[in-house]
Amino acid sequence: MESHIEKVLWTQDEIAARVSDLASQISADLVVGSPPPIMVGVATGAFLFLADLVRQIKLPITVDFIRAESYGCGTESSGKPTISFDSKLDVAGKHIILVEDVVDTGSTLACLIAHMESKGASSVSVCTFLDKPARRKVHIHLLGQGKFYTGFQCPDYFVVGYGMDFAELYRNLPYVGVLKPELYK
Repeated sequence: MESHIEKVLWTQDEIAARVSDLASQISADLVVGSPPPIMVGVATGAFLFLADLVRQIKLPITVDFIRAESYGCGTESSGKPTISFDSKLDVAGKHIILVEDVVDTGSTLACLIAHMESKGASSVSVCTFLDKPARRKVHIHLLGQGKFYTGFQCPDYFVVGYGMDFAELYRNLPYVGVLKPELYK
């Protein structure tokens, strides 16, 4: 798999340091004594990031998953996300932190925030491992007192590793790298 990577953008150590910083930011922003927020990982890409992040938050939280799909086996979002697996926890009246691997066009995230709002969430924050603002097509409106946490600003490359895939491969790489274009074109 290593020979499929054009270049490494963030090493395992750089990722660990940034995740620790994000966990500290989120912990500092959480209100002690209020109902625990629900950290909702957007499956499948965010599973490693979510696991690393929640282990470093030192306040009560609950964890769940949701699956929203817009890529299929391609490298471009369809722009029409669908929720194929919903969160099982009752989000009504709760603060939700959506944990994403990458925010690209913003379509999936906008869909998820609207979905949480329709289920009665009192506020929605977003914690994304990677943000690609150059590809944004949809403006993100957070709910209530929601905040937007970003691990890294990502250049407009197709990246894999640390949970992110191409055709369900490369998720297990411990770093984030640029996949060689000849492998997906």
